[in-house]
Amino acid sequence: MTNPADLSMPSATQDTDWWRGAVIYQIYPRSFQDSNGDGIGDLLGIAQRLPHVASLGVDAVWISPFFKSPMRDFGYDVSDYCDVDPMFGSLADFDILIQTAHRLGLKVLIDLVLSHSSQDHHWFKESRQSKDNEFANWYVWADAKPDGTPPNNWLSIFGGSAWEWDPSRCQYYLHNFLTEQPDLNFHEPKVQEALLNTARFWLDRGVDGFRLDTINFYVHDAQLRDNPPLPPEERNPITAPAVNPYTWQNHLYDKTQPENIEFLRKFRAVLNEYNAAAVGEVGDDQRGLEILGQYTAGDDLMHMSYAFELLSDHVPTPDYITDVMNKIAEVASDGWVCWAFSNHDVPRHITRWKLSDAGARCFTTLMMCLRGSVCLYQGEELALPEADVAFEDLQDPYGKRFWPAFKGRDGCRTPMVWEPNNQNGGFTQGNPWLPVSHEHLNRAVSTQEQDPAAILHHYRRAVAFRRSHPALAKGEIHDLGTSGSILHFIRTEGDVCIFCAFNLNFEPATIAMPEGNWRQIGAELGSAGAAPDGKLHLGPWQPALLIRAKA
Repeated sequence: MTNPADLSMPSATQDTDWWRGAVIYQIYPRSFQDSNGDGIGDLLGIAQRLPHVASLGVDAVWISPFFKSPMRDFGYDVSDYCDVDPMFGSLADFDILIQTAHRLGLKVLIDLVLSHSSQDHHWFKESRQSKDNEFANWYVWADAKPDGTPPNNWLSIFGGSAWEWDPSRCQYYLHNFLTEQPDLNFHEPKVQEALLNTARFWLDRGVDGFRLDTINFYVHDAQLRDNPPLPPEERNPITAPAVNPYTWQNHLYDKTQPENIEFLRKFRAVLNEYNAAAVGEVGDDQRGLEILGQYTAGDDLMHMSYAFELLSDHVPTPDYITDVMNKIAEVASDGWVCWAFSNHDVPRHITRWKLSDAGARCFTTLMMCLRGSVCLYQGEELALPEADVAFEDLQDPYGKRFWPAFKGRDGCRTPMVWEPNNQNGGFTQGNPWLPVSHEHLNRAVSTQEQDPAAILHHYRRAVAFRRSHPALAKGEIHDLGTSGSILHFIRTEGDVCIFCAFNLNFEPATIAMPEGNWRQIGAELGSAGAAPDGKLHLGPWQPALLIRAKA
């Protein structure tokens, strides 16, 4: 077997800028493919299905956590950062996955959860034993107020106080998520070094980079100051549902502290040693884009940052998208965004935005034309709707906490459907950890492969279109505007200009042709061309894509 360390060394011809404009496919390991019949997806299952991912034409895969974990938050509660949980396989299986991906021309990003660990991690087990042991300062501990209540008013994203009383130390510890997910103390230099060594471990094993979970949660205010309240009219529930009072605070002190920048700079230095890349997730309802701009500015912080603006419940109208892109130009002109419509934490966008197949195709083409990199979530290429998971089948603690006003995240995490001829969609021969949606079975991969009109083929064409036009992958964006239901802009790279217009509506619409000598491209994506009257007449959910050389 190839030495994993050899896999991390870049070749002389490697594109160090590959991440800019890349299309990344997110895999949720529990639900992608089960290789051993236990009902839970695993690493060898992922390796088995990577040819499908490669057939989409994407550049990389992002694999959600597979580390050792008690699975209270399904892998986002890590008990050993440098080993594979047995339910997913072994380190040897991971090596096979890496080699398979690289042979297929796919980069591999893995999901590192550094802001917190599981309470089962040996660091926390030691830390809670006393106030003066080796790991005593590795987590965020604080004394109670004189009346016994928590140190401040910080709230958990998963509901309730962000502080949990620990009788061993007779102190509270901070947890921004589940009580079983204690926050690491980034004010402790040994914590930072341990986490940087975790990154080195996986880079030595051959990964091409990381998706970094909740990067603005790393550092907390050392003075533990209260967050101020947020007026109801300013609440913007993106990182938590509206029924969660977490959205009632202005989170000035529990996250996004100035010291965070220095750790990100150290992390980037490690990435540079390996020619690796990272996309960071910024979670903030009020200042998300500003933080994104700050964390991706220059060449010594994050390569790119995951944006939430198109993951929200807000239907992306032309005006909304224009406002978002203009805001990015204002606060993140020196940064780089990674766009997604769906992921493992939000309802699938087909359901969230109530899209028809035509609408889904149009938004897919639009995503491939936006400035930034792209994340596709498994099953998105099949236009899977959100699955309806009964309460008795729920696994997600978030959904159990806020049911039925918020049903949690299981509806977007149900198993991938590969074939329609068994009740488990080809995902497993056992009993799946979440039920396979019967509504999904008729959209299975094998079914769509046989249908030339299926949306799966549209995704392939859209990704290929982006790859064939560097202006779309890495170019600039200009002249953003709207005309009724039509969003339009121009992408440029070198001497090439591409005009993009999208009718984001179920009614026909018309827009004037841009000035100059343009020719139609993207016919395979349903692009409209110029009519005899010199205008672009767009049908419902139709794009118009034109190209010309700069004058």
